[in-house]
Amino acid sequence: MTDKTVIIIPARYASTRFEGKPLAMLTGSTGARKSLIQRSWETACDVPSVDGIFVATDDQRIADAVHNFGGQVIMTSQNCRNGTERVAEAVQKLPEPADIVVNLQGDAPLTPPWFITALIEEMKGDSTVEMATPVLRCDGLTLNMFREDRRNGRVGGTTAVFDQNWDALYFSKEVLPFTDKTYADDEQTPVYHHVGAYAYRPTSLARYIRWPERSLERLEGLEQLRLLEHGVKIRCVLVDAQGRVFWELNNPVDVARIEKVLQAKGWP
Repeated sequence: MTDKTVIIIPARYASTRFEGKPLAMLTGSTGARKSLIQRSWETACDVPSVDGIFVATDDQRIADAVHNFGGQVIMTSQNCRNGTERVAEAVQKLPEPADIVVNLQGDAPLTPPWFITALIEEMKGDSTVEMATPVLRCDGLTLNMFREDRRNGRVGGTTAVFDQNWDALYFSKEVLPFTDKTYADDEQTPVYHHVGAYAYRPTSLARYIRWPERSLERLEGLEQLRLLEHGVKIRCVLVDAQGRVFWELNNPVDVARIEKVLQAKGWP
């Protein structure tokens, strides 16, 4: 019997850094303009052997946009403080129970589908893993972009540090670990980019939503820190970009960055 796996894409309109972000339009190689949420949905559709894909939102504008391109929506409350809380609420409203729940962030349309497959395989291969998330070793180009964002007061990507078993020690919006070396664009660095996707057991989500927000989560604005602060191990799964550029849409400036990748790769 196979584990039933679903992907849930949390999406909210009222983003502090970029209001209305899920409906931001991105122009592809053919000139076609699609919303961020539609491009994130299409990314999820490229993941094989998934039993269902849903957008979880509290905003009717986002729900209407998803319905217009043929996606499925689960409406959630306005009380969700982050994507994991929204996913946890959506799980309770799934038409059928799931064994593995994947949270694909709605601001990461460049996520390669094999990143998600790697998480699912890790969860299926080790029943003790309660939560898994991908990490990608930064090359100099990505690290330099992180540094540029911080120099300009922008919050860019998240970095991860982990132990010898690949269980997370910490996640931060600062660049960790510290290194003052200058790296060439194609040079490997000791910094690992935390990719915005998670796989959970439904039991872990049920506990998460009952726990209060603690100090580290509040300071960093990173939802996964709630689990670390409560002693839950998070397995970091090393993934390979295979030459694909990966960038999340965190700030308005990232629209041009993502469009450049879409157009360079010939993605419509």
